[in-house]
Amino acid sequence: MNGKHRYGGKAFGKYKHGAAAAALGILVLSFCFVRGKDQFLLWRIQWENQGNTWTEEGRELAGKWVEFFWNRKISRPNEPENREERDSFPAFLESLNPWYRYEEKDEESVGWEEPDPAYRKYLAEREFYIDHAYLLEYSGWEGTDSGENEAVQGGEEDFGTEILEGEWAQPASGTENVPGTVYSLAQLADYDFLMKTFYSVHTSTTAGRDMMNAASMLEKDFTLEKDSSEPQILIYHTHSQEAFADSEPGENVVAIGDYLAELLEAKGFGVLHDRSVYDLRDGELDRNKAYTYALEGISGILQENPSIQVILDIHRDGVGENVHLVSEVNGKPTAQIMLFNGLSQTPEGPVEYLPNPYRDDNLAFSFQLQLKAAAWYPGYTRKIYLKGLRYNLHLRPRSVLVEVGAQTNTYEEARNAMEPLAEILSMVLEGK
Repeated sequence: MNGKHRYGGKAFGKYKHGAAAAALGILVLSFCFVRGKDQFLLWRIQWENQGNTWTEEGRELAGKWVEFFWNRKISRPNEPENREERDSFPAFLESLNPWYRYEEKDEESVGWEEPDPAYRKYLAEREFYIDHAYLLEYSGWEGTDSGENEAVQGGEEDFGTEILEGEWAQPASGTENVPGTVYSLAQLADYDFLMKTFYSVHTSTTAGRDMMNAASMLEKDFTLEKDSSEPQILIYHTHSQEAFADSEPGENVVAIGDYLAELLEAKGFGVLHDRSVYDLRDGELDRNKAYTYALEGISGILQENPSIQVILDIHRDGVGENVHLVSEVNGKPTAQIMLFNGLSQTPEGPVEYLPNPYRDDNLAFSFQLQLKAAAWYPGYTRKIYLKGLRYNLHLRPRSVLVEVGAQTNTYEEARNAMEPLAEILSMVLEGK
């Protein structure tokens, strides 16, 4: 028994060093595992952070390349080239871009002109919306209308409140008795002066120097021999339900159209006033299709009355509730009017499905009316408003849309506005 005990002691002594070494090894491995796990986590965090950094740098670099190519896509034609930039590697890549639309030209042969103010404004707004695309959901920018649907959704038309001002103008000789401003041809020949003084251009269109030529517009002859035996002037209302701040039932744009017809008939013109309702369907207001319905209606009228040479679409504008478009004419409070032209053209080019063969005539007609108003009724007109679609102004050369005051004007102010309107129409149609 003692031998067995001694043998067991020897066996234990033989393996005790191995057991101690194993235990130590386990402790070391445990320590290394814990420290290694911590180090691994640290490496992982560093790697992920570095990966995020690389991702952000990659996105930023990709964004710069997208911006580079996009800016070349919408760059202005005939813009001066920079040879150093053109010969660079990015420029080489640009030449492979399918959006690259401009041929290389010799620097000395490039004649670049500053684009007109409307186009510059359009580019600025487009760049803004490229950077803030989410705003498009709310703003209705860039062609939300289809066909002739021009009504602003859920509200009134707001075309601005700029008033005609001849701040640089000097009266021409022999016009001392004219109460307003008579502009010289030299002033009107200045494109920048012309646009700043007489026009407000919506971003849906552009009006370049080739289109806006004052001399050409003044050369147009709109004289009309009076004949009360047949219709010569058509008055109608695409938006017949537009009324005024204090309107009683029936006191709307149709009622002021009645007064305008009466004034023009008193001057010896034959007038047909179309009192049809184009913006109501089944008792519900439907401004979206009003231009389509109006086109059908007035086309039939013109077919039955080919003697009609002048078409007036009388509206009422919509502005902010704190805006009051009023002036004093002949001692009476008078709503200011705004003449309106649709150009059937966007900054990208003509709107092919809405041709207007009389666009230049329409522009000349409104411009001559505007000059008469500036001379004889200062403060009566706002700037002529130019927009991109057609607005049914393509049916006669002497066609114009007239915005009379706004929803903040009284009915009396709007009715009073028909008197100077009849006068300037008579001046242009009689060649005075």
